[in-house]
Amino acid sequence: MTQEDGQLESLVRKRIRALRVAQGWSLEELARRANLSQSSLSRIENGRRRLVLDQLVTLARALNTTLDQLVESATDDVVISPVIDRVHGLRWPVKSDPGMAVMRQRLIDPPPDNPARMRAHPGHEWLVVLSGTAVLMLGHRRFRIETNQAAEFPTMMPHAIGAEGGPCEILGIFDRDARRGHQKDADASAADRAGAQAPGE
Repeated sequence: MTQEDGQLESLVRKRIRALRVAQGWSLEELARRANLSQSSLSRIENGRRRLVLDQLVTLARALNTTLDQLVESATDDVVISPVIDRVHGLRWPVKSDPGMAVMRQRLIDPPPDNPARMRAHPGHEWLVVLSGTAVLMLGHRRFRIETNQAAEFPTMMPHAIGAEGGPCEILGIFDRDARRGHQKDADASAADRAGAQAPGE
């Protein structure tokens, strides 16, 4: 096995776990949906069991994605410098899609160190740093994105975004699949908060 193959295999394992966590599923729940034993799934996620094609197909289906998305690699650079035009302002290449969503966000905390807290979901995302410095964790890679720089990446790659050296402000653009993934995250967070506030607990 080459180093590149090993990195892709490690990425697929992280992606399976990140997609499971993003759905709010335990090992037991995903194992049931994929018709695997819980111990087998645990060994797959932790690298103690070989990845087998038929299991990857079953896991992709159970995670509401495709085999292609589950095993895709992102080897291209993701940090890009947008064109700054005095007349039209900041511009960078984003394919127009009526299902896209735009969100402006202020970040204070750095991205999580724990890979288990990274998100993964189908889709594609772009972000531009409006002020400060952002850090994008993408799989096993770390990208520092300065003011007026942008990034583009597939959201099937486990990812997390945070600030470095103080607050930063970003503009995020999500295609329709990434938007749905973020909406699921928001719904899950709201459910967690409601559960924590439930009386008698």
